[in-house]
Amino acid sequence: MAASFTTREIDVRTGSQEVVHDLTRECASFLREVADGRDGLLNVFVPHATMGVALIETGAGSDDDLLAALQDLLPADDRWRHQHGSRGHGRDHVLPALVPPHATLPVVSGELALGTWQSVCLVDTNVDNPNRMVRLSFLG
Repeated sequence: MAASFTTREIDVRTGSQEVVHDLTRECASFLREVADGRDGLLNVFVPHATMGVALIETGAGSDDDLLAALQDLLPADDRWRHQHGSRGHGRDHVLPALVPPHATLPVVSGELALGTWQSVCLVDTNVDNPNRMVRLSFLG
C-alpha cells in the first residue's frame, strides 16, 4: 500500500488567559478519520509566532507547573525589546524557542502511540490572540 498524506486545519479557542490546552482528542479524532488503521506519523503544527506544542501530563498539576515555570523564565514585564500588545508580550515571541511550534508523533495501527500520561497540548501565553489555528498532518 502506498503512503498517503492528509492535512486538516482546525480552529481552537485558547481564551484570554495563559493556557495549556489539551489537543489529544482532536488528534485522535483526526486519525480515526484518515489513518485507516495504518502506521505512520502525525505532525501537529501551529503557524503562530507566539505559541508552542508540548507533550505533557495534564490534570495532575503539570500543566499549571509548566505555566508557572514559563512565567519564571519569561516574565510578563517591560524587559522585552518586542513591545506591542499586552505588557510583556515580547516574551510570547520567545516562547516558541523553548516550546517549539510543532511535534511529530508516532501512529501505530491508526492510533497515537503516546505514553500512559502523555497528552498533546498547545501552550499559549499570548492573551491578545484567543483564536488559534492548528494544522494536523498524517503521513502513513
